[in-house]
Amino acid sequence: MTPEALVRDHTIYSCVMGSRAFGLATEVSDTDRRGVYLAPTPLYWRFEKPPTHVEGPREEEFSWELERFCELALRGNPNILECLHSPLVEHVDDTGRELLSLREAFLSRHVHRTFVGYAAGQRRKLDADLRQYGAPRWKHAMHLLRLLTSARDLLRTGRLTLDAGPERDGLLSVRRGELSWPEVESWMTRLHEETDKALATSPLPESPDHRKVETFLTRTRRTSALHEV
Repeated sequence: MTPEALVRDHTIYSCVMGSRAFGLATEVSDTDRRGVYLAPTPLYWRFEKPPTHVEGPREEEFSWELERFCELALRGNPNILECLHSPLVEHVDDTGRELLSLREAFLSRHVHRTFVGYAAGQRRKLDADLRQYGAPRWKHAMHLLRLLTSARDLLRTGRLTLDAGPERDGLLSVRRGELSWPEVESWMTRLHEETDKALATSPLPESPDHRKVETFLTRTRRTSALHEV
């Protein structure tokens, strides 16, 4: 079975991500699609296993096999967790709906480390742009601020929200380069401090619910085997 066929015939959940999901799209924004496919269990009985992810077949489209997706979500990967919370769902079947019902099982205080760590990596890229070009990539600065805002609010409330909401106008001003770099740096510093503070009183559990997710994955694999044989 080709990778394209896995995405075409076995996708259980797909959504739109990026600026469109964050409420920050402009007239030139791409449509970034993300999805999860369930590879039929009998494919794992062969020497050559199905791919853990597939790029395409459409432009700006990327999909993960369910097990890999769950692994990354349990680790608190920001991109994966946000995918589960997109307000722009394009396709979902019964298995996909069950996956979405487990969203809270993937959340824990680990998100502080993963979100802040991801933000630190993006900040290093911005600093490199400053050294090389004398200015940051303002779009990347905007998304870094949005990510930190999302992390702070997730730790405060236990809920992951993608839409920029009341921060939208300020974030778009950053994208247009209307704020100075020192102003943006100050905003980033404040968000880091607020995110660290939120960790101490966060309603999130210490760890994700691995057992609940594994039970879902095992049952789904078993059902697939019975249907495909």
